[in-house]
Amino acid sequence: MTSVLHYKKTMWPSGYHIFIFIVHLSSAASYKCDRTARVCETSLTVQHYLTMTHPVNSTVYPSRGKLYDYRVNDPSTSATVPVDDVITADGWEAKRLVIVVNRTLPGPDIVVYEGQTLIVHVTNSLASDSVTIHWHGLHQTGTPYMDGVPFVTQCPIAAGQTFTYEFQAYPSGTFWYHSHVGSQRTKGMFGALIILRNETNPIPEHILQIQEWNHNWDSDYGFEMMVYGLVENRTQFIPSESVDGTLFSLLKAHSGLINGRGRYYFNYETGSHNEAPLTVYKVKQGSVYRFRAIGVGALYPFRVSVDGHMITVIESDGFPIQPVTVESFIINPGERYDFTLVANQTIGNYWIRGRTLEMNRVTMAEAILRYDTAPENDPVTTRKECKVGDVCHVLNCPFQFYPASENIECIFFDQLRSTVPNDPAPEVVEGRFSEYFLNFFSEGMVNGKMFKFPSVAALSQPSAITTQCEKCKGMKMMQMCMCTHTLNLDADDTVQIVLSNIGSQAGMSHPIHMHGHSFYVLKTGFGKYNATTGRFLSQTEDLACLGSLPKEQNMCDEVIWANQSWRNGNIPGLELNNPPRKDTITIPGGGYVVIRIKANNPGLWFLHCHIEFHATHGMGLLLNESFANVPKAPPGFPTCSNFEKVSSANVDSIETNVFAADTLFSGNIFVTIFWIVVGVSAAVILSLIVALVIVLRSSRKAKTKGSFEAVACYHAEPR
Repeated sequence: MTSVLHYKKTMWPSGYHIFIFIVHLSSAASYKCDRTARVCETSLTVQHYLTMTHPVNSTVYPSRGKLYDYRVNDPSTSATVPVDDVITADGWEAKRLVIVVNRTLPGPDIVVYEGQTLIVHVTNSLASDSVTIHWHGLHQTGTPYMDGVPFVTQCPIAAGQTFTYEFQAYPSGTFWYHSHVGSQRTKGMFGALIILRNETNPIPEHILQIQEWNHNWDSDYGFEMMVYGLVENRTQFIPSESVDGTLFSLLKAHSGLINGRGRYYFNYETGSHNEAPLTVYKVKQGSVYRFRAIGVGALYPFRVSVDGHMITVIESDGFPIQPVTVESFIINPGERYDFTLVANQTIGNYWIRGRTLEMNRVTMAEAILRYDTAPENDPVTTRKECKVGDVCHVLNCPFQFYPASENIECIFFDQLRSTVPNDPAPEVVEGRFSEYFLNFFSEGMVNGKMFKFPSVAALSQPSAITTQCEKCKGMKMMQMCMCTHTLNLDADDTVQIVLSNIGSQAGMSHPIHMHGHSFYVLKTGFGKYNATTGRFLSQTEDLACLGSLPKEQNMCDEVIWANQSWRNGNIPGLELNNPPRKDTITIPGGGYVVIRIKANNPGLWFLHCHIEFHATHGMGLLLNESFANVPKAPPGFPTCSNFEKVSSANVDSIETNVFAADTLFSGNIFVTIFWIVVGVSAAVILSLIVALVIVLRSSRKAKTKGSFEAVACYHAEPR
């Protein structure tokens, strides 16, 4: 680590001379593996830190895009504090506690090449919390234990412990890593993971990680506010409204950040802000650049654009698409979009803008596109004006229309086409095709179930799970069940999943992320909208909900096609030849998305909403994929469990709980269990015969032992 020592003598009003020492400690630099290496190895340390804090000079404040020691009164005559050594966020001077990797926000970029083996040693230096790291978008084929989901693929990494992740870097593309424990992700624990193709002369590139930010409280506090209501100064906070009139969940955002930097605006109309430093992307006139955009936020979708420049989207979630040139694109939490930009404008500074889809509030993330030799000033550019005859095309709208007066035309994701050769959607094969309907309802349920994590690492300790959903089957419709919700997938089946967002609380869109796969996007179905105002009118008529209540009054625990002839893959309008692929897709409010996978990656894969509050609340389930074929856990792999005191009378009577056939395991695993039971039974019978002989000889009496049944599910009445 290089360090540069600066000092400046400053006169304080009292007349004292104070020397301010500024030590530039290079921030956690990006890790890039050598292209010729077979194995790439690095380390990440998870720890608490504070915003607006320098490791030597302590507290800092922003002015004119730079940082200064808090004791400086006249910035014009004082030394600056190196920006790279400070987590500035939006520059709010009151510090906020964050959870970060290697003391940076975002964490250090990890850049490797496709096919390399990546080894990452993760040390938990938090004083009072556990942690895991999920490698978002990687399939983890053959290494399901490395997926980083607590109590699913591993035990959480306790305070002071180190866990080593090892997996193959595949596929190539733009990915990221983040904590999967509680709300740690939006507290700052994330970073970019870039897997490069082995190609010659790639174009220069930049990484753009975008999020909303609250500089007063963290995500745990925000989650409780979402559940119990947000009231400030005896005034109820009104949820933000989207373009189509639907309401977002309760989340108060003060600002937006790009690569961990943003500004707090006192007044957007006048442009008054706190002068905090921003991320700067340097370009050379006449060159082409690749930008890798990653949605790392908690809730809000951002519409991203660059003043004076059109952008060409070439890839999403690691899979290339036929290039589409647009004015802007919309990115949701968990999504990634790669775009190219031609630096063909006059040398100067241009705004990179990311504005949320909130209509009754302004939340803006800003960065600067700076041409070589341009002055280090803020841009004075404006956004493209969308006109009749020169409309703006916006990619990835979660609704059908913008208001007609805005002169914007939407391009939907299912209209894009893949450029991957010979990669059609998996075919429907009789006897090897399954179709499932998963309705993501309200802010925390899938098909009427709220996901409950087990107390053990499910993948390596399956027989110890006691929270499966078997007993939920006796519940009445319109009731909620909290359990470890699973969907069983047989090996090599073609699996079609209809992700829906309908029912009595259908509204805001949900970005759904699937672990273990990049699925094929075959179709998006919308509800009805007003083409003039863009307002949402009614839910899709393609889907029906079982039960006597109409859709608008129904929780829609069970969804079917309204037209039953659409079953077994017979849905009109499916793109099967060149469908785009993703691992995170947005379900429009009142609508649905049809996706397909080939069940060829054994494991337990989490499928969940990537709005952090919703995932925390239980909006997810596990895909139990051909469990009989899951590889063995690595030697010495950690285990975990509850410890419950058992009376001495029953201490010898605890029976191992095994999943029922219709809850988690399916397929060949029961053949294995059958023969295990047969073998164990034979051994027990033989032992009993021997014991009986001994007993008869010794005239001793055997004592019987009791047993207990584990609780399988938790029920709750609807709120």
